[in-house]
Amino acid sequence: MKLRIATPDDAKKLQKLYAWYVIHSAATFEWDVPDVDEFRRRIESTLKDYPYIVVEEDGEIMGYAYVSPFKGRKAYEWSAETSIYIAHESRQKGYGSLLYKALEKIMPLQNVCNLYACIARPTREDDPHLSMASICFHQLLGYRLCAEFEGCAVKYDTWYDMVWMGKRIAPLEEHPKPFLPFSSLNRGEVEKILERLCDQYEEKREEHR
Repeated sequence: MKLRIATPDDAKKLQKLYAWYVIHSAATFEWDVPDVDEFRRRIESTLKDYPYIVVEEDGEIMGYAYVSPFKGRKAYEWSAETSIYIAHESRQKGYGSLLYKALEKIMPLQNVCNLYACIARPTREDDPHLSMASICFHQLLGYRLCAEFEGCAVKYDTWYDMVWMGKRIAPLEEHPKPFLPFSSLNRGEVEKILERLCDQYEEKREEHR
């Protein structure tokens, strides 16, 4: 098991993982699979200011998570948006929780206090393209419902809701420290955080064997 910072060279593998969701799922409202060059550009752009983390097992990428701006204006710098995708055949194995723990450890180093997730919600129980799994996942991690938008998106000729869920990960200070770009953090410190989380994950998994 390994958590590490993504690199632009991961673009091809991450694009393939994400493509399944674009084609088969309403978890993303993107209709067309971005090509590898576009995916590389997205990774490079994200890493300038925010973390982009992948989880591997036996050398294979099992999932990834990254952070992006919550809103573009200066006043929102202390809040950020999370995104996560797990290889569809490897869900419910703890990879998602591990990736989110990594983000929640790193973001306070950037002086970010709030994390928000924009999540698609099905409008019927028998939807073949979407379930309540992501909402339940975020609830288990302590995220709460902040806002909901009914029937705001269409995919597969189906109307979908969208909800925002949020979590406070650091106290709100009267005079908040300035936002620090991810690229300015001590990389060694970040890598130690990722190593510790993997060690803890392996210890818990060993206990349950």
